Amino acid sequence: MSKIQERGSTHVYKVNKISKEEMDSMVSLCVYEDPPYCNAACPLKLDTRALMKAVAEGDFKKALQIYEKIAPFPVLLSQCCEAPCEGRCRMGEVGEGISIRDIEATVAANGEVTKSGGVFRRKKRQTVALFGSGLFALFLAGEIEKKMYPLTVFCEEADIEAYLKSAAAFLDEQSFAIELKRLKSKDIDFVFGCELSPKFFEEKRADFNVLCASEEAAKCFFKDAQCDRALMYYEAEKLVMGSGSGTMDAAFGAKKAALTVDRLAQKLSPANMRGEEGAVDTRLYTDMSEARELKRVAKSGAVYTKEEAMAEAQRCIQCRCEECMKSCAYLKHYKKHPGLLSREIYNNTQIIMGDHQLNKPMNSCSLCGQCAVVCPNGFDMAQVCHAARRNMVSTDKMPLAPHEFALLDMLFSNEEAFLARPQPGVEKCKYVFFPGCQASAIAPATVRAAYEDLSDRLEGGVALMLGCCGAICDWAGRYEMQETTREFIKNELSKLGDPIIIAGCPTCKKELSESVGGEIIGIWDVLEQIGLPEGAKGLSRPAAMHDSCGARGDEATQNAIRDLAAKLGCELLETEYQRDESPCCGYGGLTMYANREVAHEMAEKCLERSDAPYISYCMACRDRFAREGRESRHILELVYGTDAGNPPDISEKRWNRLTLKNNMLREIWGEESEMAKLPYELNFSDEALEMMDDRMILKSDVIAVIEHMRETGAAIDDEDTGYIMANHRVGNVTFWVALTEDAEGYTVHRAYSHRMKIVKGNG
Repeated sequence: MSKIQERGSTHVYKVNKISKEEMDSMVSLCVYEDPPYCNAACPLKLDTRALMKAVAEGDFKKALQIYEKIAPFPVLLSQCCEAPCEGRCRMGEVGEGISIRDIEATVAANGEVTKSGGVFRRKKRQTVALFGSGLFALFLAGEIEKKMYPLTVFCEEADIEAYLKSAAAFLDEQSFAIELKRLKSKDIDFVFGCELSPKFFEEKRADFNVLCASEEAAKCFFKDAQCDRALMYYEAEKLVMGSGSGTMDAAFGAKKAALTVDRLAQKLSPANMRGEEGAVDTRLYTDMSEARELKRVAKSGAVYTKEEAMAEAQRCIQCRCEECMKSCAYLKHYKKHPGLLSREIYNNTQIIMGDHQLNKPMNSCSLCGQCAVVCPNGFDMAQVCHAARRNMVSTDKMPLAPHEFALLDMLFSNEEAFLARPQPGVEKCKYVFFPGCQASAIAPATVRAAYEDLSDRLEGGVALMLGCCGAICDWAGRYEMQETTREFIKNELSKLGDPIIIAGCPTCKKELSESVGGEIIGIWDVLEQIGLPEGAKGLSRPAAMHDSCGARGDEATQNAIRDLAAKLGCELLETEYQRDESPCCGYGGLTMYANREVAHEMAEKCLERSDAPYISYCMACRDRFAREGRESRHILELVYGTDAGNPPDISEKRWNRLTLKNNMLREIWGEESEMAKLPYELNFSDEALEMMDDRMILKSDVIAVIEHMRETGAAIDDEDTGYIMANHRVGNVTFWVALTEDAEGYTVHRAYSHRMKIVKGNG
């Protein structure tokens, strides 16, 4: 069998670059990071979702910290905010929206005011002066202090209480006391009893880097000044100012003015790099199909108690778009939304251009395309991972280890186990049956029964081709090997007269349709036309149908399989994520070779949909589910009354393919093909078989080690275990075998492998 060349350090085939613009366009489809509807409606950009979560969990300290990010005076804001967020709450679609402002008021009233001043916060040298008082000035003072600029406030009021009353006289005594304590805790210098006049302004302006004023003070200083409301800035007078017709307007104006202060202090244009200010649109998708009406919690007083606020916050459904992460075990495993994961993979393959910890994640995707179906915008993670693999292969940066066994297995199918013959007695066949490599490996009796049935009942002759379609090298990103495989299959089909291909596997049908063209149909289509063979019978109890990834987007195949199941008498159960939304079993994309943990989670995701037996029309799916302990049957097993039984190990799969080929050559075409026999008995302990299957060590690998030992005598006696330890390098891997010897032959007790080379010393 051919050996696959391990990557080199200098050879580069070609670089499959994805431009930054292409990646940005792709990532923009993911709306996971778009703000929820309530957040988008808030000009101050309160993280309402996080606030509701903290309150629901009873963490009022954390909730206040979240609220203080947008509100330097949270009690004041919460009692007077116009609450545009409440009108956008999605719960309003099924009942009453969340009472967000009442929850905010409870958070503000119950939070602990902490002192924010101190020398360690004075990190900026540029000084700021603020002239005037009122609601806007109060909010602006809080915003500037939070940005750690040394701030001096000049006002006409006699003391700090009077200053706060100029903005918040409407607060009750308790609320006023809370905000007064908060104001006193801030690192602000106040100069009270000032006469705000043009002369006073001119005297003070030279002492500060940035000047701010309330609208009333600014009009006193400059009667005809024109203010840019978008920037809250008198350009000609170099004065930041503002006012507000309401609490939200004043708070938002202060936030814009504080950003202008920040830009001016850095000697930058106040108009540049401001980001999105104010309320925004959001593309966030939230599935409301399972949302149920819950009545708004009533207040027992002026504001919610903590318990009432917690109960009301628990009504929040935490709006997020997680459709792909809910359905895909791969994304759930890595706990990253596709926009973020795609960007990390892009950086790995396009910028770093080398080995990186993202290699395993990019190889763990099954490339099934389910995410593109369930995503409201069609984000296709498979496209990202497939392009990344091809890029890593093209630059010789992709390790061979994750995919080598699968690629060698494909070469085995298309070399030692390959067979292409026309039907006996028919010179040029109308059809060729292509069952696929997994069907021949897992259920050879089913393959033979299907071929004999097609040969008997189809007119024009049916050829047989046993081999691999090339999906494996495509999944591995090995495009050169894929082209070679495609040419090989085309040539073999040409020798058969380019017949109509009857595919036994939906993945083969899809791959061959893309690679060789011509007319390709599924065996399920043929059986719909010619009917079921005698004795075909479905399961005696209800079963769940699992749709193959290869049939995603192929409604005709999905319908044909269900029609076939109905004719067999199967009672199929409705399950979540079926047809185009069906998850991958963990074989697709070579996930089971690159990351067995994720492959196991993928199979579990498939099986959690139902406790019933599973019927599939992909032999790899049938095998994966059986390995997880679930009763699993391929629909062709029901059609032909066969049963593949327990899943074969990796050596048995190769043996099954080779045996199927040789038996059919001998019994159908009359060709003898001797299979080599060992000159000694070879037995394996249960522990050895389990280790070999888990570590992808073939019996042929073990035999190669034993043959090398017999030829060279190279072995070690392990006195502790009594085993003979022998090793030999096959291809890119060194295998170790622990065995015992008797008069008849050998018994293998353990087997190991690694990719290091053993170099003999001179001593």
